[in-house]
Amino acid sequence: MIRLPVFRLAAILAVVATPVLSAGAFAQSSPSVTPTSEAAAPGAQPGTGSSPASEPTLPKAVSVKVAWHIKMLHNQLGITPAQQSEWAAFAQVMRDNAAEINQAFTDRSAKVASLNAAENMQSYAQLAQLHAANMQKLAVAFQSLYNSFPDQQKQVADDVFRKSNGMPLAHKK
Repeated sequence: MIRLPVFRLAAILAVVATPVLSAGAFAQSSPSVTPTSEAAAPGAQPGTGSSPASEPTLPKAVSVKVAWHIKMLHNQLGITPAQQSEWAAFAQVMRDNAAEINQAFTDRSAKVASLNAAENMQSYAQLAQLHAANMQKLAVAFQSLYNSFPDQQKQVADDVFRKSNGMPLAHKK
């Protein structure tokens, strides 16, 4: 059985938990991008991509990559100022999902060595349930954003998601 480091597993699930990100993209090196106002969370610390202190936070490396992917998708979809409130809600769900799955993996890694096979399977099933719940939250937020798009922008979004299988087109080879 292949064992990945917890950080790698957390990164993969954080990516999988959002259709705009992918494990392959997370594994690739990407330029360090400071989130801009269109990608930053309300209340976030400028330049960090992190959430307010009351919310779970991500390791800086993951936070930077999540912010980079959010910015890429913002650019690919051509988000307008009028769509900014829906976009901000969608982007925040992506950040929240990444933080939540990262915390779940951190918690799991603290106890995985002492789990028997059945407990390990149950722990993994709980991660899958969390992933499904996070995808539902993301789908609801994206639907609201998508509904704000004019037909031409909907076509762009359809193409981005269809051609990339959810991965930003910049990472397609």
